[in-house]
Amino acid sequence: MSQQRPYRIAVLTISDRASTGEAEDRSGPALEQLIAREALGTVVESAIIPDEIDAIRTFIERCTAGDRPVDLILTTGGTGLAPRDVTPEAVAPLFDKPAPNLMELARQRCLEKTPLTYLSRGVAGVVGRTLVLTLPGSPKGAVEHAEAILDILPHAIDTAIGVGERHHRPRA
Repeated sequence: MSQQRPYRIAVLTISDRASTGEAEDRSGPALEQLIAREALGTVVESAIIPDEIDAIRTFIERCTAGDRPVDLILTTGGTGLAPRDVTPEAVAPLFDKPAPNLMELARQRCLEKTPLTYLSRGVAGVVGRTLVLTLPGSPKGAVEHAEAILDILPHAIDTAIGVGERHHRPRA
């Protein structure tokens, strides 16, 4: 069990069509339902933006700055192979500590449901003290990838935010 629940969480939907109202965002709400069902924390920030590198980076930077950064950012969308899918390219340069094995574990665990899981180029890492996971854009894919790592997610967040961090004195 996590030491810090409930976490402060941001959910970002990245979709050209949903950002203009042309399509309904179903992935962001699906992630918010998962967060509530698992009592993972409180969604304190959410947005729907187009597949634009600057817009994605602005949201991540805003949520990780200041005195009270969020503990976890879940993005949904823009991780595929389509020409406008730029989420990994937008987010990865922001990482202070990349954590590629988190998304590899999610893909591995989702493989038994569908081999299409390996078409997601989602990345994970820490920006400041905030864990960031970039999930697929479909509601099913986003939720399944998040569920696939729920067993280790609280420990990953706690580690990123510094829970239990040991401060050692330098040796003389």
